[in-house]
Amino acid sequence: MAKKTTSTKSSNKNTEFSKETYLTWYESMLLMRKFEEKAGQLYIQQKIRGFCHLYIGQEALVAGAMSVIGEDDNMITAYRDHAHPIAKGVHPNVIMAELYGKVTGCSKGKGGSMHMFDKEKNFFGGHGIVGGQVPIGAGIAFADKYRGNKNVTICYMGDGAVRQGAFHEALNMAMTWKLPVIFVIENNQYAMGTSVERTSNVTNLNRLADAYDMPNEQVDGMACEPVHEAYQRAVDRARNGEGPTLLEMRTYRYKGHSMSDPAKYRTKEELEEYKSLDPIENVLAVIKEKKYATDKELKAIQDRVKAQVQESVDFSEKSEFPKAEDLYKDVYSQEDYPFVRD
Repeated sequence: MAKKTTSTKSSNKNTEFSKETYLTWYESMLLMRKFEEKAGQLYIQQKIRGFCHLYIGQEALVAGAMSVIGEDDNMITAYRDHAHPIAKGVHPNVIMAELYGKVTGCSKGKGGSMHMFDKEKNFFGGHGIVGGQVPIGAGIAFADKYRGNKNVTICYMGDGAVRQGAFHEALNMAMTWKLPVIFVIENNQYAMGTSVERTSNVTNLNRLADAYDMPNEQVDGMACEPVHEAYQRAVDRARNGEGPTLLEMRTYRYKGHSMSDPAKYRTKEELEEYKSLDPIENVLAVIKEKKYATDKELKAIQDRVKAQVQESVDFSEKSEFPKAEDLYKDVYSQEDYPFVRD
């Protein structure tokens, strides 16, 4: 059985978050949740094909980051990648269209669920190779340091990715060169269907950074407040030229590894235990307790999210599939690349 995460409102009792922050967290996470619930329904209807990995339950890991970083900061992740671009400001219409495989998608229908990408929003994927995004994230941070700006890169990965050699190589180089990158382990307790306890003697995954003298923390990922605070500390270090941080975010996915996974490797009791710590419900409880919004105002948020999700479906349904000749577009940056045979 997975180890329970205890939800806390804030690791620093003196920290106060504004009404605007709570309302932003609520609407952002609700949009992620409702978008993915709709995507799950569409997958069952075979409107969406291929692989589809849902992020439901893990939303605080992204919402808590967005209340710290700015538009110029970078984000890169693995294949469970629908919530990240939503938070980064990519329009839900083009994300849903990408799930549909339509030409209006953010990757022109060629990437699908696992390969979201939007350079304009500094969202660099969506990567299907386990751990493949980790050295790329370090590389993006290297580019920012080389250019002399203060941008920060957040590089997400699953708990299974830390078994890859590329993870350790990237951490070593990032710490040696003091790169402005934050490595985030989205520890949802299971690498596909295998629990962390069955794959490693080290179950506190943040401690893997000790080998490189990298600052690291284990964070309650089921609540936005401690997530925000951990990111703030890491971002401050990165912007000040002090280098990378490894954050292990203890979270939980309510669905299986992918839509094809019945998740029989865990108990219903375990699932319900984590659902009682739901990050959206945590934020909503604070909003109600502090009277940050009336029932009418909350209903307006919920209606707005519902309409936005439906708009994304309508947009995708009306969009065209790529044409056959589009297969050869965007493969090479040089349009007249001479080594392509007809």
